[in-house]
Amino acid sequence: MTTTDVPLAEDARHDPTKKNVWLLSACTALSQSGNSIMIVTAPLVGYSLAIDKGLATLPLALQFTATMLATIPASLFMRHAGRRVGFSVGAVIGFIGAFLCAYGIFEASFWTFSAGTIFIGVYNAFVQFYRFAAADTARESYRSTAISLVLAGGIVAAIMGPELAKISQAWFSPVLFAGCYVVIMGLSVAVLGLMQFIEIPPLTAAQKQDKGRPLTVIASQPTFVVAVLSAAIGYAVMSLVMTSTPLAMVACGFAFGDSARVIQFHAIAMFAPSFFTGHLIRRFGAPTIIIVGAVLNFICLAVNLSGIEFTNFFVGLILLGLGWNFMFIGGTTLATETYTPSERNKTQAMNDFIVFSLVAAAAFSSGYLHSNFGWAAVNLGVAPPLAIAMGAVVWLKFFRPDPGVPHQA
Repeated sequence: MTTTDVPLAEDARHDPTKKNVWLLSACTALSQSGNSIMIVTAPLVGYSLAIDKGLATLPLALQFTATMLATIPASLFMRHAGRRVGFSVGAVIGFIGAFLCAYGIFEASFWTFSAGTIFIGVYNAFVQFYRFAAADTARESYRSTAISLVLAGGIVAAIMGPELAKISQAWFSPVLFAGCYVVIMGLSVAVLGLMQFIEIPPLTAAQKQDKGRPLTVIASQPTFVVAVLSAAIGYAVMSLVMTSTPLAMVACGFAFGDSARVIQFHAIAMFAPSFFTGHLIRRFGAPTIIIVGAVLNFICLAVNLSGIEFTNFFVGLILLGLGWNFMFIGGTTLATETYTPSERNKTQAMNDFIVFSLVAAAAFSSGYLHSNFGWAAVNLGVAPPLAIAMGAVVWLKFFRPDPGVPHQA
């Protein structure tokens, strides 16, 4: 039996948790760099290729939809094949998607480009489980930190992704942005290489046989409901506002470099707090941190609605990133309290399926709202769901009816 076949509790001499966390953080940096490139360029590529300009954000919406649809198959596949194999397969799918996107741009084919974003969306479904994979090998007191540090890899992506987009956008001039997707192909290859070094113990035979509680029972836990609601609404709000930002800035006369800079600092704000979010959660509790995230999002909306100067976009998107970090990491940490090891794959799959269902809906509606009703409608439209999420967390914080799942590994 190899080391990776032995549960950590039985092999205290070899604990790969920290190595896994840093490898997964590096893979997050690489994969999220590609995602940053997508966020900066896909709406503009979609706008240039689509006959109906209202479809400009459709490629990103298809990406999020594919992520949503692939979360359950990806998680169940990794339950049997293991994290390393699953994450490697995901990187290969990402490479194929980036190739299709580049080809679609060269051929001026909106639908080929959109097909490529679907493949990248499937890749992102695997990427989303990096944070859970880090928690799989972590002791309970270290879980929030492990999740935070993996997501902290995104700060490298926040800096590197938009810079790579600016550098590569004209590689194949006069065909703009094709080079950006060649870069994403290279990033996928790098992720594939790093993934060969992670050590995440598979489920034991007994754990695979134990199916755990039915999903209906797990999902009925108030803590699970609030955890998913917080992460899903926090992510959907961020997606809807962020996706429309490049379009809003272009409509206001700003250059591509200006929108790339705003998205860059937004992404830094998304991931930079991850170095201490885990500590804050341990000290103050996940519900409190989620509430702070919701408040930051409300302030973001106020800033966005107060004007259309560069400063409004810049400050608003920074606040949006901070709000996402606290709501998403807080929600993810809460979710880990609701399942046992044998239940983790199906529960994590359900969690991310729900999260990305809302994210996909937000991405679909973003282009329509902005095209037909304007930037103000985009911001006003996310206020009610934010209020619902905040109310649910306040209820859980002060009237928590369930203690979570006992005897977790």
